[in-house]
Amino acid sequence: MSEPATTSDARAPQWRRAMVSGRLRATVVPAQARAHNRAVLLSLLFHDGPASRADLARSTGLTRVTVSEIVGDLVAEGLVAELGLRPEGRVGKPAMMVGLRSTEHFVLAVDLQSQPAARAAVLDLGGSVVHQETTDLGGRTGREALEAVADLAARVLHDAGRPVVGAGVASPGVVDAHGVVRDSANLGWNEVHLAEHLGTRLGTGVHVANDADAAALAEFTYADASTSGFLLVAIGRGVGAGLVLDGNLVRGHGLAAGEIGHLTVNPRGPQCSCGRRGCLETYLGLPHLLAAVEGRTASGRRTALRDAGRRLGAVLAPVVAALNLEEVLLTGPPELLDGPLLEATREFVASACLPATSGTVDLRMARLGEAGILQGAAALVLSGEFGFS
Repeated sequence: MSEPATTSDARAPQWRRAMVSGRLRATVVPAQARAHNRAVLLSLLFHDGPASRADLARSTGLTRVTVSEIVGDLVAEGLVAELGLRPEGRVGKPAMMVGLRSTEHFVLAVDLQSQPAARAAVLDLGGSVVHQETTDLGGRTGREALEAVADLAARVLHDAGRPVVGAGVASPGVVDAHGVVRDSANLGWNEVHLAEHLGTRLGTGVHVANDADAAALAEFTYADASTSGFLLVAIGRGVGAGLVLDGNLVRGHGLAAGEIGHLTVNPRGPQCSCGRRGCLETYLGLPHLLAAVEGRTASGRRTALRDAGRRLGAVLAPVVAALNLEEVLLTGPPELLDGPLLEATREFVASACLPATSGTVDLRMARLGEAGILQGAAALVLSGEFGFS
């Protein structure tokens, strides 16, 4: 998440107030100050829309001279445009409004969550898809999967016919800060230098994150997810989670925060691809969910989905209680998740936790739906190239 400016405005938007907390309050050394202030101004224009230079100075606590210099640079770079004078309701010179040129700059986003399908799209900075294509990985893993993803990304970039400021990739598995996929069982990747490989192929900066982390980042950046604390559970071929606390994406000591798919929920349960039995993924992963409801009556389908929901609730309840989360979001096919499964998850969390925690958590479907992973990949570019999200 982007680093905030200090503001004394108690009426500042919720996202801005939340983002001055925790480690983001760390002192910015002079060598970093200009990049930091640039990111702050871009973030304000992205989230709050057009503003005058005086508005930006008041909101950030920066001097008008500093704001004017940075805005001048951003206008010269083509990222920001002067939009004309704002009529004032008082005596004085009307203010010149400036705004982010979000529909005139583009990013490439790649979604590897919904295997065997892989999606790639070109989006504008506002998160709107301009061009999108899908390919079937057809069971390919390892080097073959890597080349198939690179081919898809290159083809979409060519077909869209638009230059991009960077590329973002949402990949299942454990991903480090350098875009190396440390481990992704479903793709057969181990220590794959994904960012480096795609960067060489595409000729642009590439930013990679775990798919659930990317989905959480999308809900934070483009939707209205809680700034104080939320967990997003991404359900595709596998199951993962992204955690945001006080405006910060939590990645964990070993970069594996949110890897809940292989928690054992039934020691005598089905065999899992990881070699163990009864992992959450064997009940909640889409292949298993689809198999559980296939050919069943309406009553049998409801029973199978509620069973999966209770097992998810058993995993979520300790997290909700320990962190006192405001929201838990589910993303995946609504026809499977938004109904008996979600109801049973809510009921289990409520029964397992004290009312002080379970009574305040909003357990719901994510707002962005299928576009969320792509938008999360796009948000990685906002953070990596411009310093904000």
